Amino acid sequence: MPAPLHALLLDLIRRSGPIPFARYMELCLYHPQFGYYMQGRERTGIRGDYFTSPDLHPIYARLVARQAVEMWEVLERPSPFTWVEMGPGRGYFARDFLLGAMRREPEFLAALDYVAVEPSPRQRVRLRERFAQDETAGKIRVVESLEKVESVIGCFFSNELVDAFPVSVVTRAAGQLKEIYVTADGDRFSEKTGPLSSTALAAAVARYAPGLEEGHRAEMNLPAAEWMRAVAAKLRRGFVVTIDYGDLAERLYTPDRPRGTLMAYRGHTATEDFYSAPGETDLTAHVNFSALIDAGKEAALEPAGFTTQERFLLALGEENAFRDLYDPGQTETEQLQARLKLKRLIYPEGMGSIFKVLIQQRDAGARDLTGLKYWRKHEVRSKKEEFRSQESEVRMTNDERRSAKHKAIRTKEVWLLQGS
Repeated sequence: MPAPLHALLLDLIRRSGPIPFARYMELCLYHPQFGYYMQGRERTGIRGDYFTSPDLHPIYARLVARQAVEMWEVLERPSPFTWVEMGPGRGYFARDFLLGAMRREPEFLAALDYVAVEPSPRQRVRLRERFAQDETAGKIRVVESLEKVESVIGCFFSNELVDAFPVSVVTRAAGQLKEIYVTADGDRFSEKTGPLSSTALAAAVARYAPGLEEGHRAEMNLPAAEWMRAVAAKLRRGFVVTIDYGDLAERLYTPDRPRGTLMAYRGHTATEDFYSAPGETDLTAHVNFSALIDAGKEAALEPAGFTTQERFLLALGEENAFRDLYDPGQTETEQLQARLKLKRLIYPEGMGSIFKVLIQQRDAGARDLTGLKYWRKHEVRSKKEEFRSQESEVRMTNDERRSAKHKAIRTKEVWLLQGS
C-alpha cells in the first residue's frame, strides 16, 4: 500500500506541475503530518533506519562534553553557559553528556543551560518524557525552533543535522546546467530536467562545482547557509560545532562521484530509491562544509578548525587513556564490546574519516582547543610541505632562468660567429 504522502505529492504535481527535487525532499522529510522527521517514529538504532554516533556508545557524548568544559573555561566560565543541541534525536546524546558532566564536572554542570531544539511535536513529547525519567530530570529544556532560543553565550551543537536539509540536484546536459525536477508518470514519480529554479542555486554551482562534467550530478544545500546565518544571529559569544558526513567542496564535487552523494535509507539499507516510499524513507546528502564556512564568515563567525571525527575524538580521549569508555562494574566482555564500538566511531574504515567536525567561533579567542590538536599538527605539516614545494618551484624557476640565459648567450655567440 502506498505511503500516505505518496497520494498528496501526486496530487500536488498533477495540479501544479513538476516540482524541484528540493521541494519534493522537503515534503518527504518535513511535511507536518506525514514527513519522515515529523512523525515521531524510531529513526535510529536497531529498530530504525540507521545508526548515529550517540546510538553506538556514551563515550561519544562524554568526549564532546570534555570539549564543552574546555570551551566554558576559554570563555572564562560564564553562567549560564548555554549548550544548544539542534536535532536531538532520541535524546541519548543529551542524557550521556549531562550524566558525564554530573560525575566529573559539577561546577560546569551548575553553570550549564542545556537546550534541545526539536521541530517535531510528537518527538518533543517523547523527549520530555524521556528526560523526566532519569537523573537529567529538570536539566534540559526542549523547544521547537531556533526562534525560541534567546541570545547565547555558549555553543550551538549538531550531529547529523545538516545532511537532512533539502538539497537541489543539478546536472549538466548538452553543456548546459539543468535542475532535476520530480514529475508524475501515472501513479509513480519520475525525473525530468528543467531550468535552474533560482539565481542562488546558479551562484552556488558556480562557486562550489564549476567543473561539473556532462551527465554528472551534484547536490546544493541552500538551506544550510540560511541555517548557519540563523545560528550566528543567536550566538553572542562562543562556538558552533557541526559534525556530519561530507567534506570541503574541492573534495566533495569530484569526477569520481558522477551520481553525487544523495542516498535513501530504510531498514539500515542505503539505496538510490528516492521515490517508492515518500515519508517512510530518510533522504540525505553529504554536507558541503565549504558553504558552512563561507556562510559563517559572512555572519562574523571565525573558523577555529576543521578535522575528522577520528582526530577529534582521539585528541579528546587520549588525555585519560579513554577511561570514559568504561562504566563501573563492567565485565571483560562488556568492556570488549565498548572497545569495538569506539573502534567504529574512530577508525577510518568506519565513521572516523567520513564524518567531519567543523568548529567556528565568535569573540572566543580560542586557538588551542584540545579536539583540534591533530588538525593543527596536520595543518602545520601541510604548510611545511607546501613551503617546501614552493621552494622547489623557486629553485626550478631559477635553474630554468639560468638555463635560458645560458642558451641565449650561446645563441648570440653562434650568431656572431656566423656573421663574422
